Amino acid sequence: MSEFLIVGGGVIGMMTTLQLADAGHSVTLLERGQCGREASWAGGGIVSPLYPWRYSAPISRLSTWSEGYYPELALRLLEETGIDPEYRQKGLLYLRVDDEPRAMAWAREVGKPLERVDADFLYDKEPEAVAGLADALWMPTLGSIRNPRLVSALRARLAAMPSVTLREECEVTGFESAAGRVLAVNTTAGPVAGGQVIVCGGAWASGLLERLEVRLPVRPVKGQMILFKTPPGLVRRVVLMDGRYVIPRADGRVLAGSTLEECGFDKTATPDARESLWESAVKIIPALAECEVEHHWAGLRPGSPDGVPFIGAVPGFDNLHVNAGHYRNGLVLAPASTRLLVDQLLGREPILDTAPYRLSEALASTA
Repeated sequence: MSEFLIVGGGVIGMMTTLQLADAGHSVTLLERGQCGREASWAGGGIVSPLYPWRYSAPISRLSTWSEGYYPELALRLLEETGIDPEYRQKGLLYLRVDDEPRAMAWAREVGKPLERVDADFLYDKEPEAVAGLADALWMPTLGSIRNPRLVSALRARLAAMPSVTLREECEVTGFESAAGRVLAVNTTAGPVAGGQVIVCGGAWASGLLERLEVRLPVRPVKGQMILFKTPPGLVRRVVLMDGRYVIPRADGRVLAGSTLEECGFDKTATPDARESLWESAVKIIPALAECEVEHHWAGLRPGSPDGVPFIGAVPGFDNLHVNAGHYRNGLVLAPASTRLLVDQLLGREPILDTAPYRLSEALASTA
């Protein structure tokens, strides 16, 4: 029996496993499919909330901590696995921002480099951006990472660690509990026991915890994206306009996203969304109209009432914990949110105040 049993093999579950294993603990990770193949794979990989000044302080604190961690993590994974997560710190251009004063005030408050730049600067940085803009906002420190390569590297690292047991294609069907303690997790491969149980099930976390009569306010929110096959260098950095974005990859491809759809667990990629994403991308970079759309997919985000994840102990149980509800910012917040939970699990001084992320208040409001 492992000291820790983690349910959910997305980026949250895998980073939690990595940190616990690094600290010398045995961990079993359960995943109903293949690790990293749901929302963690499907996202764009911008290492920041899209418009960070529009988010609450609890999200901003997590994202700031995580942003500083990604360069180190990417280098580590490359060295240990040979898989490059393709972390790129090329900055981000914000086009047509209608709340610039709020953005600049936020940047001053948190100490982020954000500045208004003129057209010459804009088109020097991104020559193929839509013509006719007089200015833009520029954040030079923002980075991006390639989600599929990140999760592949995390999985490879965990598979090589002797204290980690990966159990994929192992769906959770229920829990055995008594006297406020989870005794085992029932799966399609039989019961699995663990000392401390952590639910990192993303959009499925609510359904998992319902089996223990815990009502977690997390719901699936579909997001669709498309990928253009482009000449290398057509797009040089992340460009964001009117809530949509384009992200260049190292091989020359350009990703464009994303939609926000409330349609339950339906992951169907639809023609209407494809057309909408294509139109948005072409408005940002007109030359994309001449490029092939190579791929179109959908994923399910774990939506929460205000986008703040639930991190910590589940009330009523002495060995059950949760890390879910990151909404659009799962990859963005993953390093900090997993570190915050691991700090609590191991009795360390937490990196941040845990109060904004506690599940107890959410449960009280839904009682």
